[in-house]
Amino acid sequence: MLNSQLILNQSLVEDEWIFVALPSGNEEVKKQAGKVVLFKLTGESLPTDLQINETVIPQTGKIILPLSVYLKNHDALQARVKNNEIALWVATHETLDTLLALEKDINIFPLIAVYVERFQDGRIFTLGNLLRTRYQFKNTLRAFGDVLQDQLFYLKRSGFDSYLIKTGKDANEALKALQSFSDPYQGAVDVKEPVWKRIVRS
Repeated sequence: MLNSQLILNQSLVEDEWIFVALPSGNEEVKKQAGKVVLFKLTGESLPTDLQINETVIPQTGKIILPLSVYLKNHDALQARVKNNEIALWVATHETLDTLLALEKDINIFPLIAVYVERFQDGRIFTLGNLLRTRYQFKNTLRAFGDVLQDQLFYLKRSGFDSYLIKTGKDANEALKALQSFSDPYQGAVDVKEPVWKRIVRS
């Protein structure tokens, strides 16, 4: 049995990507000018300039970069983007506006990962849906962080096809959650038409 916590297309696979995390920010950094409003409203801060500048980018391999770090180092990373070595991760409270203004086609990235720090609302479902429908992202869409087993089927319906299961959780059990319903009733990203349009009655 494969010892992996990564699900891709309903199978356990080895992760070929190197995840690049932001350095931890302390309370003072979180409440710098321009960050305090968001932090007070949601408890979630955007990455600070200090965190972005101190992020170490591996010089080789396929890497998943924080969106803010990619934007900061955009020009220097273009050769690696062309070699399919750069993927992005974005937190559910971040916006994609700057990225979409910069890149004509986000399918230059073979993978986009969406991070849930702690599950408390449906933003990850909305973001997955937007990436697949409005922004026409066709490559691997991964969910990671505080992703719960009973959410996986609905994440799949929202356009995700990859899930990094938290350490300590049974990835094989999580796989079963993707088959919670054999034939979904409503139309969504994965199956466009509702069941009453798909089934021909005699």
